[in-house]
Amino acid sequence: MLEKVTRKQQHQHAIGVLIEIHGPVVVIACDTLPPLQQALCADLDGETFLFEVHQHLDERHVRAITLHRSTGLHRGMPIYDTGAPLHVPVTPDCLGRLLNIFGEPLDDGEPLPAVEFRNVHSRPAPIDEAVGTGDLLETGIKVIDLLCPFVKGGKTGLFGGAGVGKTVLIMEFMHAVATLHEGVSVFAGVGERIREGHELWQEILKAGVLPQTLMVFGQMDASPGVRFRVGLAALTYAEYLRDSMQKEVLFVMDNVFRFVQAGSEVSSLLGRMPATVGYQPTLTTEVAEMQERILSTRDGAITSVQAVYVPADDMTDPAVNAILSHLDTTVILSRAQASKGIYPAVDPLQSGSRLMDRHHLGERHYEIAQGVREHLARYRELEDIIAMLGIEELSSRDQNIVLRARKLQRYLTQPFWTTASHTGTDGTSVPLRSTLADCEAFLAGHYDNIPEEQCYMRGTMTVENA
Repeated sequence: MLEKVTRKQQHQHAIGVLIEIHGPVVVIACDTLPPLQQALCADLDGETFLFEVHQHLDERHVRAITLHRSTGLHRGMPIYDTGAPLHVPVTPDCLGRLLNIFGEPLDDGEPLPAVEFRNVHSRPAPIDEAVGTGDLLETGIKVIDLLCPFVKGGKTGLFGGAGVGKTVLIMEFMHAVATLHEGVSVFAGVGERIREGHELWQEILKAGVLPQTLMVFGQMDASPGVRFRVGLAALTYAEYLRDSMQKEVLFVMDNVFRFVQAGSEVSSLLGRMPATVGYQPTLTTEVAEMQERILSTRDGAITSVQAVYVPADDMTDPAVNAILSHLDTTVILSRAQASKGIYPAVDPLQSGSRLMDRHHLGERHYEIAQGVREHLARYRELEDIIAMLGIEELSSRDQNIVLRARKLQRYLTQPFWTTASHTGTDGTSVPLRSTLADCEAFLAGHYDNIPEEQCYMRGTMTVENA
């Protein structure tokens, strides 16, 4: 893309000059005002620096954010108009690649052919072309499929603080889509640490799903303008794969909170007055602009999984609430579960899905899920009494509930494919029908005589599939 921009510059005059630099935000004096969201550029030591117009200050001045580092920029630099908003090259060959926000390779591979481009600010598909969310999307992860099932074409949020397993769970979803559904995944790394990005790339490579995956990174050391727009660039590729390949597309974003943080940085530098808890006044709009583009059409479906960092584990945070309002399924990862060695560390009582009713799940699935929740909820109520007086002081009915709940809690753990190289245990994928059969047997007391440790970190309870 940058070569294309440079060639255009050779045949046009500068539209203005740089007059102010405030970190990643610059002010440009223009002869003719470019439209909002237009991509502008400048040359510096043979490199092309891109800017995106965000504000018209008056008849001759615009404020823009830099999409590269600001080192080396100086007042008086000539600024050129690229003639288009920020766009990325799209091609079916993009799968298996690591790209940056401009569609340039990060994996030492060949650049994508500059044949077709798509605007990262495209509008959502019209209402008459959009289709509603579909059936359950099985992931092979027992606790997810049973208690907070994914919706095909829906949006799922993974909420949790640092270190509770959001990224590992995301990698497992990508493995499931590639192996169970023969679909493709687009991963948006928003504000990823370079180490995390490299490890994720290597793990996906080892798991054998990289050929069905496209990864787009805007890393932690990139400018806030890059971190603010890299999600839209990745979503543009997801829309292209949906429209051109007619396949199940999993759009994964890690981490949406860093997208909000980047927007907050940009907003402050643009001079907007902060709103609730210091967030930008445009928080709700910015989240909605991205979320509303994640939809399914008659050509294909985009199912979204978004990791959401929860600051100080506070679910009432305004950014968390703005994201929550768009989701179909919420998966809450709990530090208390992780401290007990329960992985995935999903809190089964706080997590849920709007599909959790008899109409969508069917009578059997709904009844089993409710039974499991009731047992786990009753166990949580009795934990303090057990700690003080011992389980022997409970009624026989409550003793049975507690023992079954403890076994269910351990049964809902499982080894993952993406952590096999670290744990030495092969991953396992469990069909929903097997999860339902096993949980039904636990609730009926068929496994009352087996020890709890035999339920931990395994697939199904049957010997041949354990």
